[in-house]
Amino acid sequence: MNQAVWLLAGAGFLAGAMNAVAGGGSFVTLPALILAGLPSVGANASSAVALFPASLASTWAYRRELADTRFVALQSLLPVSLVGGAVGAALLLATPSTLFDAILPWLLLLATLSFAFGQQAGLALRRLFHIGPRALLLAQFLLAVYGGYFGGAVGIMMMATWSLLSAVDIKAMNPPKTLLVAATNAIAVLCFIAARQVWWKETLAMLIAAALGGYAGAHLARWLEPQWLRRGVILLTAGMTLAFFLRAR
Repeated sequence: MNQAVWLLAGAGFLAGAMNAVAGGGSFVTLPALILAGLPSVGANASSAVALFPASLASTWAYRRELADTRFVALQSLLPVSLVGGAVGAALLLATPSTLFDAILPWLLLLATLSFAFGQQAGLALRRLFHIGPRALLLAQFLLAVYGGYFGGAVGIMMMATWSLLSAVDIKAMNPPKTLLVAATNAIAVLCFIAARQVWWKETLAMLIAAALGGYAGAHLARWLEPQWLRRGVILLTAGMTLAFFLRAR
């Protein structure tokens, strides 16, 4: 039992740091919770709850940078993210675990491809067309639905979508991305708790460690080489995706 607790806590710390630095934390917590014996829907809901304090800690660490944000109209994107997160959480709760087991590898593959090619795809699409503020709000809603349902690489997807509106400084967009992901997760977490889909014993083992990892990761992101971090996350997510495809066979 002690080994399981330390394993879940270690997974939580690593996931919290990953989410603050480059994303992909759920690729650690979700498999760890499934390995601990949770059904996939319950594991996904519990993973979201375990990582939520980490996203709050990261947002707090970025509070000064958030005050200087000019590109993204947070007062418009924030309520859209809350509504979308609620819709996504409701869809997850309505999904049978057997069906979620079948689609989970494909969700992981989508997230992995987003980590690997999301920035390049955003820049390539921007050369072809731009989107207006209304289209951005619609895209943000759809991304928040995905975030409430699963959420892997949703931050990368957000920044790639924002690049279609205007040229963006990726580093400058990290604080608002962190805030909007936290808002999406907040409403989803409330839905999961209300629906009693959270396995608290396993979740609490991750939660505090993930918050510490998120705070540490937000500070580390300021001086670590982002390219190497991104490559490490891509390798990890690709390995987890392959493992879940093999598991589904």
